[in-house]
Amino acid sequence: MRLIFMGTPDFSVPTLDALAAAGHEIAAVYTQPPRPAGRGKRPRPTPVHARAEALGLPVRTPARLRDADELAALRALEADAAVVVAYGLILPPEALRAARLGAWNLHASLLPRWRGAAPIQRAIMAGDARTGVCVMQMDEGLDTGPVLLREEVEIAPRETAGQLHDRLAAIGAPLMVKAMAALAEGAAAPVPQPEEGATYAPKISKDEARMDWRRPAAELDRLARGLSPFPGAWTTIAGERVKVLLAAPEAAPRADAAPGTALDDRLLIACGEGALRLERLQRAGRAPMPAEDFLRGFPVPAGSVLG
Repeated sequence: MRLIFMGTPDFSVPTLDALAAAGHEIAAVYTQPPRPAGRGKRPRPTPVHARAEALGLPVRTPARLRDADELAALRALEADAAVVVAYGLILPPEALRAARLGAWNLHASLLPRWRGAAPIQRAIMAGDARTGVCVMQMDEGLDTGPVLLREEVEIAPRETAGQLHDRLAAIGAPLMVKAMAALAEGAAAPVPQPEEGATYAPKISKDEARMDWRRPAAELDRLARGLSPFPGAWTTIAGERVKVLLAAPEAAPRADAAPGTALDDRLLIACGEGALRLERLQRAGRAPMPAEDFLRGFPVPAGSVLG
């Protein structure tokens, strides 16, 4: 088919590759505009932008899609369908209808659970045992359209959001190819989502990324994994803000220690319930490192209190 592809981050790239490899004609790739990045703050193309150029595909980077000229240009592509994977811009109703067979989104959750911007992080933070990907026909709601295909996976006990992100991106790419094949054959029959069980996955705020040591260790473990590698759960050690990218719950050797207290000199921290062993950390402006390497340059003796 003749497709429009809309995506921005790394998560989108495997689907773009898979659709191109399957022989679909990509009429245009839409992605967010380059943004300043790095020490020099030079504009950096998005991962999808870079990959589309490598594939020799035309790239468009509008800041918004509500302008009449942009909508006219979208319709002028005369595409059969639009494929949307983590594009990051709101599509107005006119854009959803620009392609003959509508717009189809790859979403990283088992809809209707975790509609919204941060489904991978929220699934881990909530302690979900399973998640997956869905191919959904887009409507004017927030991830509310009927679902054509879905694939479930188990969330591993020690899995981080980064690891789950990569797995779901790899699973979602062939699922979208399968969906486009069904669409081309006239065999697509999407099923409306039930409202029962619907939950929302808003963006992660800075405040909720802070580790509150009064919470149980199991919750803080999920917070660290759910926000690893980005944006990173964080705490303060000796007044310095430090990201905690991986940790593991343990039994607390003492029940009387105040939450946030280091129970040994190897980063076992008392929590509201149990204790948490910090395993991977990152200081500001430094690379992530295992706890052993972190402690060589930043000792945290027993009795220290984290904030």
